[in-house]
Amino acid sequence: MFSRPGLALLFFCLEANAASAPDGGALYRKYCAGCHDSGAGRAPATAALKSFSPEHILLALESGPMMIMGQRRTDPERRAIAEFVAAKPLGHEPAAAIPQTAYCKDDPAWTAPLTAPRWNGWGVDASNRRFQSTAQAGIAASDVPRLRLKWAFGFPGDIQAYAQPAVAGARLFVGSAGHRVYSLDAATGCTYWMFQAEAPVRTAISLGPSASGYAVYFADIHANVYAAEASTGKLLWKTRADEHSEARITGAPALAGGRLFVPVASSEEVSAADPLYECCRFRGSVLALNAATGNIIWKTYTIPDPARPTIKNKSGTQLWGPSGAGVWSTPTLDLQRHILYAATGNAYSAAPAATTDAILALDIESGKILWARQLTAGDAYNLACPSPDKTNCPDASGPDSDFGSSPILIELPHGKRMLVAGQKSAVVYALDPDRAGEVLWQTRVGRGGTLGGIQWGPATDNENVYAAVSDISRRVGPAGLELIPDAGGGISAVRLTTGEIVWRAPPPGCGERRPCSPAQSAAVTVIPGVVFSGSSDGHLRAYATQDGKIVWDFDAVRDFQAVKRPRSRRLI
Repeated sequence: MFSRPGLALLFFCLEANAASAPDGGALYRKYCAGCHDSGAGRAPATAALKSFSPEHILLALESGPMMIMGQRRTDPERRAIAEFVAAKPLGHEPAAAIPQTAYCKDDPAWTAPLTAPRWNGWGVDASNRRFQSTAQAGIAASDVPRLRLKWAFGFPGDIQAYAQPAVAGARLFVGSAGHRVYSLDAATGCTYWMFQAEAPVRTAISLGPSASGYAVYFADIHANVYAAEASTGKLLWKTRADEHSEARITGAPALAGGRLFVPVASSEEVSAADPLYECCRFRGSVLALNAATGNIIWKTYTIPDPARPTIKNKSGTQLWGPSGAGVWSTPTLDLQRHILYAATGNAYSAAPAATTDAILALDIESGKILWARQLTAGDAYNLACPSPDKTNCPDASGPDSDFGSSPILIELPHGKRMLVAGQKSAVVYALDPDRAGEVLWQTRVGRGGTLGGIQWGPATDNENVYAAVSDISRRVGPAGLELIPDAGGGISAVRLTTGEIVWRAPPPGCGERRPCSPAQSAAVTVIPGVVFSGSSDGHLRAYATQDGKIVWDFDAVRDFQAVKRPRSRRLI
């Protein structure tokens, strides 16, 4: 599992001889074009890369998703590649700083921030239902058609928004690709504080009580976990969750009972595109940290045994396995039965473990694995598989059918429980958590694939589960690799009790917008009567839960006037 296309820069550059004046175009054509110009896996096409700034590309190579690849390049080479790919010189972007006029004038004291309307963490509750009542949300279905833009915050130096915001106590907390976490006024968008992390922060933010009042918890793509004072942004502690060089955290840590439960994935499957890379040794994991100190209470690997040498590839490079089974999403907690549920990704190398593409149940107190239910067996896949050089691709490569979304724990009438999980295969599963994950039903809602299926998560109102589909498609056109504007997307409502499809709303389509994909990769959100879904075509839409009709549509592809210092604190 990786990220939605356009939200993470995938960029392959292999060994080249350093030169006093590197030719960025030559470096790109010799070492990068094989992936980016061929449609390999998740690698954006050259045309798409030109939408990024050279600063953003350089950041990705030096400390972001492509740091491992970037380390193999000299500094002049990295800079030359960044300038060639972006077709702009470095220094083109303005300084990444928040103007003083954007900071809040006052800092009102918080009063019970966890009792007001809020969205705290990833799935809003321990069950990851992504559902809020009207009272919790502070908005009713009848209000939705009247929604209008209140303010816009510009991420300094970033080309894109990067993480799901959290809202609590009339403050908004959000991470960024620029290594920062911001605390904003939810009513005006002015900035209270900015925290500088070591690496990009993709996780949602969780807020909870601390010794100093309230703390916010989050993680970065270098696998660091942080706690900071919610009122000031002052660092309380920082813990490295995994020492593997390509370990990363994309799923938000889950906070409960004084513990922080942290999922760990990696980008090692990207490095496997290099035939000289010894693929692969990373194992996914879940950790329990002391929320007050950051100390590790327990750590459980999703693959119990560490990788061992297997065979050598045709380049003579030693290969390893088993590997993979990263946990890309927030763990789900059953606080009454003291069980944690985690969803895992594919294997990276041969001999996939029985815990890849699976739902795992762990004991919250000890981290012991209680059961594992694998939904796709034998799924060994890495970025060598769709690349021209398939040296490190396992012989029986799999479909790359990760679980990138959190399992949803649902309490049905008469005490019946189920876990609902959406997979990149585009299949929604209902499992029985009291029978070791026995499959109750499974329903296909799309085509699925490496860039397809259910990417980041369904939601439920305890009647239906609402699953949006990515299913991004690309083709080679006159200008090179391009998105197919009439392929992908859509959202379905699936009845919880039976698994039958209640309705399916097809994507409205891209119209004349190019480049464009109607893919709906983002996690969806539900309030009574309305389900919200964002699309890669730039629209945020609200659908009626009764029949899937669109009741509100906001097109975000426009210029915005970023917040300076708004006058009004009223939310509506």
